[in-house]
Amino acid sequence: MELRRLLHVVLSFWLLLCIGCSDGRFVVEKNSLTVASPEKIKGTYDSAIGNFGIPQYGGSMAGTVVYPKDNQKGCKAFDEFDCFFALKVWNVQKAGASAVLVADDIEEALITMDTPEEDSSSSKYIENITIPSALIQKSFGEALKKAISGADMVNVNLDWRESVPHPDDRVEYELWTNSNDECGVKCDMLMEFVKDFKGAAQILEKGGYTQFTPHYITWYCPQAFTISKQCKSQCINHGRYCAPDPEQDFSSGYEGKDVVIENLRQLCVFKVANESNKSWLWWDYVTDFQIRCPMKEKKYNKECADAVIKSLGLDSKKIENCMGDPNADADNPVLKEEQDAQVGKGSRGDVTILPTLVVNNRQYRGKLAKGAVLKAICSGFEETTEPAVCLSGVVQLMVQFLFETRVMVSSSIADVETNECLDNNGGCWQDKAANLTACKDTFRGRVCECPLVDGLQFKGDGYSHCEASGPGRCNINNGGCWHKSQDGHTYTACVDTGDVKCQCPPGFRGDGINNCEDIDECKEKKACQCPECSCKDTWGSYECTCSGDLLYIRDHDTCISKSGTDVKSAWAAVWVILIGLAMASGGAYLVYKYRLRSYMDSEIRAIMAQYMPLDSQSEVPNHVSEDRA
Repeated sequence: MELRRLLHVVLSFWLLLCIGCSDGRFVVEKNSLTVASPEKIKGTYDSAIGNFGIPQYGGSMAGTVVYPKDNQKGCKAFDEFDCFFALKVWNVQKAGASAVLVADDIEEALITMDTPEEDSSSSKYIENITIPSALIQKSFGEALKKAISGADMVNVNLDWRESVPHPDDRVEYELWTNSNDECGVKCDMLMEFVKDFKGAAQILEKGGYTQFTPHYITWYCPQAFTISKQCKSQCINHGRYCAPDPEQDFSSGYEGKDVVIENLRQLCVFKVANESNKSWLWWDYVTDFQIRCPMKEKKYNKECADAVIKSLGLDSKKIENCMGDPNADADNPVLKEEQDAQVGKGSRGDVTILPTLVVNNRQYRGKLAKGAVLKAICSGFEETTEPAVCLSGVVQLMVQFLFETRVMVSSSIADVETNECLDNNGGCWQDKAANLTACKDTFRGRVCECPLVDGLQFKGDGYSHCEASGPGRCNINNGGCWHKSQDGHTYTACVDTGDVKCQCPPGFRGDGINNCEDIDECKEKKACQCPECSCKDTWGSYECTCSGDLLYIRDHDTCISKSGTDVKSAWAAVWVILIGLAMASGGAYLVYKYRLRSYMDSEIRAIMAQYMPLDSQSEVPNHVSEDRA
């Protein structure tokens, strides 16, 4: 038996069995169904509230029962084959019905019609079922069908006014939930509900109208299997508290024990917040953790959780002490209390379905939608003690039909909206000096998004960090960098361009963000070091003077004379040098010219001597002429 229970829990997260109770039972939540006519079946009957759609808690609905000639099982859009309860209701809703009665096909005690195992096809229509449904016993269903087939008009009244006890002026309700965000469609639906309902829950809690308690289901590993790989990866405290592997893969990703630890942390967040009379901070932590620390981004860990806790101003040491040691071979008081609470007591049955909402010790049935849940809570107040939010025309519209219910959903915004940014800035980033915040109030609560200011987009996670990025960043609070004004001068460490965003200006040193200290150039001998110089440090700079009649040149860190005589002498020396250079150049040119001319003359004379006698040579006798004579 224990092995079968273990395997069942591993394979199906949502249909968890009660732990440690042999006499546990599932309580079917009912509503009253009264037949007004015909006379032969007139009377009051029980019907089981469907765990989908939107039951009209606190209200009633009257109408005429219709039993179609075709498609009587409702398995097709108006087969003969059986189908899920939810699909039947969806098809009938599309046909225009305001409510659905489903007759059991076997004679048995009433059961709860639950949603089918999650898959992509069923999730599409389950989310859109907005009418109430109820299961009736086979015998009663046969009586209704017989009356209708006999041409009788069957008028019935569905009544949910006593489905939730309403003893006093405060409603106690609890939500059995889970921190695992990778368990499919139902996880997504649960997280959407928590985000949607957070604002209403917090305003009811702050006003003292309700007392909310979160709960988390755990299961235990049988003693014979505590040393197995599966139990070690899914359990803490030596198999006492376990959760299924998120990916159903023991070789990779997160493990079941990671989920148990985070569930434990969320329980302790509630306990610590409740001790400081701020129990509503649980809603902030859960929604922020889901946004900032998702499994798919590999951020589902202690570091990310600690950052969320810090942003909400909670005492992390108290939370750690509350959690205890997950490796201890001993009971954990917090989780042991949760396991005990899973067992049904009084009129409340065992908690076997996740998520489960319990209002005044009665399990809520139907879709976890903000308007529907708010209606169920409001029906739990003693008459005349309801808070104003429950007495608005908006909430009263919920007792009406489908199209009016839609009006309720869109109109309820004004009644339950609360500005969460007013309390601790919503746990978001803020720059008090520049009056900037990443907190944006919404109907569903608040979001933390870095702001856009004067066309300049801030970037960051919105919770602990936002910084201006791009040209113009220095115009807004000096880009978050150091800046200071003194002695008529203003300096800033903000740099508008390049990769460096905060850099201390010349004359200062520091991190550029929180601090830039003045550098004493004189003491550190960084300037004014020439022999004739005299140095005096000033804020952000220095003053350097020269002895006598000398002038200080900062760029060259030197002193030069500034008198007129010296200037003239300097110019005279320059002219003498220039004239000397000119004369040397002229002499060199004359020597060059003389030597070149002498060389050319000798070359020309040598060439001409080959063709004619020169004056310096004696005449050569002409022997040819003499022979002829």
